[in-house]
Amino acid sequence: MTDVVVTGYGATTPLGGDAASTWDALLAGKSGVGLTRGEWVEKFDLPVKISAQLAVEPSEVLPRVQARRMDRAEQVAIIAAREAWAHAGLAVEKGEEPRVEPERLAVVIGTGIGGVTTLLDQDDLLETSGLRKVSPLTVPMLMPNGPAAMVSLEIGARGGVHSPASACATGAEALAWAYRLLKAGEVDVVVAGGAEACISGLTVAGFVQARTLSQRNEEPERASRPFDTKRDGFVLGEGAGVMVLERAEYAAARGATVHGRLSGVGITSDAYHITGPDPEGTGQARAMANAMRTAEISPSDVGHVNCHATSTVAGDVGETVAIRKAIGEHPVLTAPKSALGHLVGGAGAVEGIVAMLSVRDGIIPATRNLDELDPGVTLDVVSGEPRKMELTAAVNNSFGFGGHNASLVFTKV
Repeated sequence: MTDVVVTGYGATTPLGGDAASTWDALLAGKSGVGLTRGEWVEKFDLPVKISAQLAVEPSEVLPRVQARRMDRAEQVAIIAAREAWAHAGLAVEKGEEPRVEPERLAVVIGTGIGGVTTLLDQDDLLETSGLRKVSPLTVPMLMPNGPAAMVSLEIGARGGVHSPASACATGAEALAWAYRLLKAGEVDVVVAGGAEACISGLTVAGFVQARTLSQRNEEPERASRPFDTKRDGFVLGEGAGVMVLERAEYAAARGATVHGRLSGVGITSDAYHITGPDPEGTGQARAMANAMRTAEISPSDVGHVNCHATSTVAGDVGETVAIRKAIGEHPVLTAPKSALGHLVGGAGAVEGIVAMLSVRDGIIPATRNLDELDPGVTLDVVSGEPRKMELTAAVNNSFGFGGHNASLVFTKV
């Protein structure tokens, strides 16, 4: 059966406006977390005043007219997809023939929440100024399949457009569905990933009421601290990550550069609680086991786990329990959300890129703000400086509200 290879990738995140700058900043130990910019912060006076907002505003990248017709989640999806498409060598000039048969090209890009800021803004207009002020683009801007649809229009994909919505597991689940489409031979190329831009008064208020956000307003860069004894919740972020995945034979035939292999995927569900993970980590462990099984590797082959680890009290330790159960005591862990914040639907895809680059380049970024390891964590977590080590396989974990568990295995080319 065909291998699935990565031939291009792109991102826009709180650490950088593209994948390369994001990776460099992550290795340099920088933080994308700061005081939240927005009029609503003062208006609502919420207890959380920090977030991980984009390093480069979409308005600096996209033409003004195009940007105005899209929700912010759609904008970041387009920016990341455009970079990935060009990186894969598939971009063409206007009037040139496409380099992939449109009917053999699909898009799988999800979002956890969709165009929530459009929904809120247009509702405000309806209530204060009436129907005439509501934009005719309201529905295509707020629909959760909007980012995937916009990317399909951009690249002319006619082999299917899919948009999973599985909360914080969305980006990883999108890559998993792309893997399945390619393995089944339904298409030759899939542009896949996740996007999110939901930093607003309502979402922050909701997460505050759920007691999931860090309130370390006085030192934003130290707020997200996965695995640390003083962690007090995650930092809400925004951004997108997109990969170009291809059937290996197709990529070889066109002479594409291959950066890594998506060798296995595992998707499971907890059926335990709408927001809390199963404390036994059973569903998470099954996701990792399924990913290794489909990759046809053994636990001893996995040298590294890029953890979901959001910096919540219960979730971080529970994930390490699941890792020990599925893989063992040997893998080296890291937690990119310490620097990126939590990109919700975009997290799994951006961190998938990070995991793939760790395997490709033989270096694991350090977990920021890890001053004192939680005594419940008995595994090796990289902190302080990035760690250089030869890797043949890495697991990337993403878990979401609703009991969604998605694990990916990336292997060296």
